[in-house]
Amino acid sequence: MPTVSRPRRIPRLRRLLALASGNWPARGYLAVFALSLTVMFLFPESTLAGSPLLLTAPLSFLCVFLPLDPGAEIDGAAEMTAVAVFAVWLFLCALVNAAVLGALATKAATATTTGAREPLPHVAHPAEQKRADLTDPAGTRPQGVRALLAPAVDNWLARGYLAVVAVALGFFLCAAFVLPDPGFAGIWPLMATAPFSILAVAVSSPVEYFSSITWLSPLIFSIGVALSGLVNAVLLGLLARRLRAREPRPAN
Repeated sequence: MPTVSRPRRIPRLRRLLALASGNWPARGYLAVFALSLTVMFLFPESTLAGSPLLLTAPLSFLCVFLPLDPGAEIDGAAEMTAVAVFAVWLFLCALVNAAVLGALATKAATATTTGAREPLPHVAHPAEQKRADLTDPAGTRPQGVRALLAPAVDNWLARGYLAVVAVALGFFLCAAFVLPDPGFAGIWPLMATAPFSILAVAVSSPVEYFSSITWLSPLIFSIGVALSGLVNAVLLGLLARRLRAREPRPAN
């Protein structure tokens, strides 16, 4: 019997690198990140020095838990080690974000190609459309929403991220509505759900200054943070799906 050679499975790291460099949105993002990283090292006192942190959010904000601080007053080998670890961490975060953009671009291209091959949709007669509306008044909208949010809950990467967001948001809500002084409790959900959580701050901050209802601003911020975390979880879920997707086998 002829032996059928099984194709070698591509490692997930190689697939991650392919997503991060296989299309122009991912490559453009990496180019912008490289430019911002150069500005950070050449002009550390400028207002653009913190742009690499924003570009690589939310993973980049985990650097606060690293034992090495590049901004600490240290000299010699310790300072060089801290800067190197910080730069490598930012690069890894940028690689993940570029892979997310690559996964989105690949999905959009696949959907466009599949849609081009499908035949034109059947235009139903008004009587048939009326019967369909009576049979299914809600339509397929709930199914579309579930399909859109499915990547946020069908893999361990997105579920783990949502757990981190839930803990950070729970801590903020407890500090805002239970403790007498919340302090800087909002920084944790802000960092966990960046960069979209910046919009939540932009909306909730004016409410805090111009409204007499004290609980309204934390509530708006919490809703914005929850939505931001959900968007990030969907993006991470799409990346996880692309990483575990099987490569098509060549025809014999």
